[in-house]
Amino acid sequence: MASLPRVRFDEIPSGVARIGAHRAPRPAGRGWIGFAWAVVATAALVVAGLFGVALLNPAFEVPFIPKQETPTPTPTPTVIETADPITDPAAVDPERLAALTIAVLNGTPTSGLANVVGDQIAGAGWPDPSRAAASTNEEELTVVYYSDPADEGIARGLVQLIGAADLQLSAAFPIAQITIVVGADYAPPAAG
Repeated sequence: MASLPRVRFDEIPSGVARIGAHRAPRPAGRGWIGFAWAVVATAALVVAGLFGVALLNPAFEVPFIPKQETPTPTPTPTVIETADPITDPAAVDPERLAALTIAVLNGTPTSGLANVVGDQIAGAGWPDPSRAAASTNEEELTVVYYSDPADEGIARGLVQLIGAADLQLSAAFPIAQITIVVGADYAPPAAG
């Protein structure tokens, strides 16, 4: 095998005890510094990512930062004109009275309440309402719903007649112009 020519670095001077690159020994605990920097960098990236997502998606809330509630102005109450209750069916135009549809839904577990309320309404001279069970039997309050603002006076009269707790303009019951959902608070009239 061929040998390489000798150069000046191949000869070790006398008095030199070390050969090659020598570094001072690392101080104890120096490995933790690199780990700490990695943890800080990871935390910074996570926080920056959370804020970036919060800026892009307003519905996202950063879990560890409390959301600042912006005070909402208190709305000024508006006066709502309401119709006077019509308690006498004779006060209603006969054609309108003949076209009026009323439904009574029993929203309680007590059977027969829809018939009691329906008989009470028909006995007062109003059109005989249709009667059925409501989709739930856990209604707490008796509510009269009317779908046409022109029927508000009649609905208010029925509220007084049966002692309902509430009156609401709603299109939730398309089966009739006025729908009464009987709740647990309903007190049938005393037999007399």
